[in-house]
Amino acid sequence: MGELLYQGKVKQVWSTEDPDVLEFRYTDQISVYDQIIPSLIPRKGESLNRTTCHWFNLVEAEGVCDTHLLEMSAPDRCLARRFEVIREPGAITQDMENVFVPLEVICRHHLAGSGWQRYAKGQVGAEEFGFEPGTQIEEGCKLPEPYLEVSTKFESFDRLLDRKEALEISNLTEAEFDSILEAALKIDAIIEREAGKRGLIHVDGKKEFALGPRRKPVLVDSFGTLDEDRWWDAETYANGQIVSLSKEFVREHYIAIGHHRALYDARADGTEEPPIPALPQAMIDKTVELYASMYERLTGVEF
Repeated sequence: MGELLYQGKVKQVWSTEDPDVLEFRYTDQISVYDQIIPSLIPRKGESLNRTTCHWFNLVEAEGVCDTHLLEMSAPDRCLARRFEVIREPGAITQDMENVFVPLEVICRHHLAGSGWQRYAKGQVGAEEFGFEPGTQIEEGCKLPEPYLEVSTKFESFDRLLDRKEALEISNLTEAEFDSILEAALKIDAIIEREAGKRGLIHVDGKKEFALGPRRKPVLVDSFGTLDEDRWWDAETYANGQIVSLSKEFVREHYIAIGHHRALYDARADGTEEPPIPALPQAMIDKTVELYASMYERLTGVEF
């Protein structure tokens, strides 16, 4: 039957009869602002699992790097190679193999989300994102080159790291760190190419890696889905309008009803967080349609 090893906001990790194999189970739960909404989105887990398996298979087929995926065992489940998880920063020895890398790699192609917020607040200049110094840039603009960021994995909230701290936390060599960044860029090139065929812009997304035999990068966890990545419609973007194809409208719902402000006020004050209300049925139906239609647009396969 297996044992539940990890319970995330939308995903579970179970042991199997093989100690070197895990089963990932994608639930129909949905979360925003690090809170699980008490509403289920039918077939959301299936959409996520089938989408990420699609990308894993492409990455393997094109020889970018190894992946943890062994097989899709059910519409909402997959079997994957198991890697050791070391949670103490800097504790991974430089001869250790088959170990999870405690970093998250974010690749940005357009300026949106927290990247845009840092620029808008004056925390970084346009040159940080590859533009000439002093260039005035707008939200949503295409970056001259893909922009990579690295954040932590084992802290309460993700925190951006410079290269020096990323190397200290992971204890990777310079060459190993660069091989992971190079793999992330190649993976995103595949996503951009395939999504572009179906009228989508891949705005940004995150990836996680392990070190396999001979400490070569192995792509793990989930990526290229609505939960890890940001997507826009290419036709409307070309006409000067950004149409976000993500669960952003769910976030906007909680902003409109005042929950977002109450939640972040409580976090700032250190008081108890208010429970997140359930979604209205109309919002659930809209979200169901989003995850089904985006699976088809991302993969070219009927859901």
